[in-house]
Amino acid sequence: MQQLTDHELVQGVLEGSPTHQAALYQQYSVPMFRVLLRFARDRAEAEDMLQDGFVRVFRDLKQFRGDGALGGWIRRIMVNTALSQLRKQRDFIRDTSDFSPFENMFRTEEDFAANMDAETLLTYLQKLPPGYRAVFNLYAIEGFSHEEIANQLGISIGTSKSQLYKAREYLKRILDKSFIT
Repeated sequence: MQQLTDHELVQGVLEGSPTHQAALYQQYSVPMFRVLLRFARDRAEAEDMLQDGFVRVFRDLKQFRGDGALGGWIRRIMVNTALSQLRKQRDFIRDTSDFSPFENMFRTEEDFAANMDAETLLTYLQKLPPGYRAVFNLYAIEGFSHEEIANQLGISIGTSKSQLYKAREYLKRILDKSFIT
């Protein structure tokens, strides 16, 4: 079967076609799994997130208006699914309302991940505590602002900034150790 357009996929799924459902899953499962791997602690957790995400995609597909790309809409659902699962974890993020010690470090800090391949970065990201991992992904990879992250996760802007700083410091320590050994 040739690759269907987003419109054809959506129409077929909404009409209940198992072929279109399978095609939509096949077309988007791998790229979405890659997104979820960045939020998950391991492959098994990412697989759970993927399954839950696609349940939401198929359930809510009638809400897709077609204003943007279907892949972008699905990605947003997958990220929200990952965040929802992470929020259920105990001690996901500890609130830090005073972020002033971290304020200036964001402007001058070098982007340590710029020269790293995706697989290596993923390996290191999965070693982060869940809160650090979520904020780092939302800010550095998904492009969310600290205000958006705070709203998404139900935390203060200061906590978002401090979690990002701590995530970067944690990653730097992991990198330093890996180059020493």
